[in-house]
Amino acid sequence: MKRFLRASVLALAFAGSPVLAQGSGSATIDAIVKRGEVLCGTSGVTPGFSLPDSQGVMRGLDADRCRTVAAAVLGDARRTRFVITTTQNRFTILQGGEIDVLTRAVTWTLGREGNLGLSFAGINFYDGTGFLVKATSGITSARQLDGAAVCVAPGSSTELAVADYFRQHNMKFNPVLIQDTAEIRGAYLAGRCDTYSTDASGLAGYRFIQGDRAGEHVLLPEVVSKEPLGVMVRKGDAKFFDLVRWTMFVGLIAEEHGLTQANVDQALASNVPEIRRLLGLEGDMGRALGVDNRFGYHIIKQVGSYADMWQRNIVPVGIPRGLNRLWNQGGLHYAPPLR
Repeated sequence: MKRFLRASVLALAFAGSPVLAQGSGSATIDAIVKRGEVLCGTSGVTPGFSLPDSQGVMRGLDADRCRTVAAAVLGDARRTRFVITTTQNRFTILQGGEIDVLTRAVTWTLGREGNLGLSFAGINFYDGTGFLVKATSGITSARQLDGAAVCVAPGSSTELAVADYFRQHNMKFNPVLIQDTAEIRGAYLAGRCDTYSTDASGLAGYRFIQGDRAGEHVLLPEVVSKEPLGVMVRKGDAKFFDLVRWTMFVGLIAEEHGLTQANVDQALASNVPEIRRLLGLEGDMGRALGVDNRFGYHIIKQVGSYADMWQRNIVPVGIPRGLNRLWNQGGLHYAPPLR
């Protein structure tokens, strides 16, 4: 009972805790504090990742990653403004300072990190290029796509992955290049192409929103590339880069310890050292990143652990967790020690 009462008192204190004032050591963090909101670039058209709900609220794993930054910097995950970007303009908008963070299911590649003046601050979702076909086509494998017309977005990593796959297997294809997501899906439905290719998660989400007609589409079993989908920031602000990266790790560490939005207040009474550091009960972990020491608590309380975000956003779409499980559950997600 004493531990519960102590946790309750701490929860009330944490709920009203202030954010760190100006002078964080990061120009981007200081700008966010002055502006009072985080500007996040996203697609706004991908179920499970970023798609407005019936009230116009952006929902999805990418959207929640933006909210973790707002929770860490401002103490309020709601202080997030979403800027819709396209495949063609997403990098220039970030380069030009119109957004602070890009979370748009962007694949981490050498070319992008080496040439654009941008850095990947972590992997949000492990994915790969897939192919969607109509069930009536009778196609059951990507190896049957020789000579096919492929709907794909120009300038995307998918375009390169598709070309590599067909070249590797001595197959030919006819690319149907369309930038707008709605148009590319319309072209696929209209029969302008034999298959629609993008990240497998995006294809699963698109099939999901077909509702009763989802069975008319088949996601082929082959995943033909590695597509680690990351969060991007501008180079030159190392403190902000570190912060954005650790907002991801907070969610993973929380899941490792079984912390959720529902039980994080009770965890304030924990005597586990890493949990105490995670929640800002001891140490100066937040100050090292230019924010309040209780940034981890704000993230977990307002947005959740990675498991919370997965359950809320990805489970309804029907995508198995697979490689996105924690390292100790057979997956690839692994957070460095919080110390």
